Amino acid sequence: MSNLQIRSLRPEEIAIAIDWAAAEGWNPGLADAVCFAIPDVQGFFVGEIDGEPVATVSCVNYDDRFAFLGFYIVRESFRGSGHGLRIWNAAIAHAGTRVIGLDGVVAQQDNYKKSGFQLAYANIRYGGVVTVPPRPSAEIVALDRIPFAIVEADDATVFPARRSAFLRAWINTQGHVGRALLRDGRLAAWGVIRPCRTGYKIGPLVADDRAAADEVVQALLGSAGGGEVFLDVPAVNPAAIALAEGLGLKPVFETARMYTGPIPPLRIDRVFGVTSFELG
Repeated sequence: MSNLQIRSLRPEEIAIAIDWAAAEGWNPGLADAVCFAIPDVQGFFVGEIDGEPVATVSCVNYDDRFAFLGFYIVRESFRGSGHGLRIWNAAIAHAGTRVIGLDGVVAQQDNYKKSGFQLAYANIRYGGVVTVPPRPSAEIVALDRIPFAIVEADDATVFPARRSAFLRAWINTQGHVGRALLRDGRLAAWGVIRPCRTGYKIGPLVADDRAAADEVVQALLGSAGGGEVFLDVPAVNPAAIALAEGLGLKPVFETARMYTGPIPPLRIDRVFGVTSFELG
């Protein structure tokens, strides 16, 4: 354990964590590495032995109050030697006094509790093959046509910190498609779909109600041309569960959304799709 060297990944090296996540079956997006580096370029860590990467973790500081932890992976042949704990502690130290969130596999909940994390609710990944939907309604517009300040303010109702630079990149990155629903000229729902190693993921998906979320989903699926799609939904939002099941999607796996302390009140009832299990 003493010869483990921990350092920050350079932006061009974040693909290491992305590739390891893909190998674990997490199905990252094709452009995730570019977007994930934006909120906190120092927030990705690698543990090396003799220059060989053996462990990764990220702890992205969004502002001076909130951080999100992900990519906690130790290569199988190096597990059980304390390397995971050392790089975990480095990530926690990077967050300082910030409240930290994570989406952890259910089996690790007890370990996370030992580090001060408490369960908030479960998130469930739904997946399946969907057919190409009908043409979207006239009230659907491209997300980048909505003034960014409006989207940013709406995102603040469902996420614990302002994430302006990340959100702008997430919407505008090549291959990502955003759609929004206007009701009486007001933003009622919006979302982004992105290509992944397998199929597509929709997230975030934010809406006033299931009907609005469904209209945006249909437009997003139309832009992708159908196929395999995944949607991560809070288990505490029954309307989101109903939306996923109405699309014919089935549960794939579950994570535990956990925090180390209090966060601002959020409208989880408006979260129909989580942006990312790795960055919240």
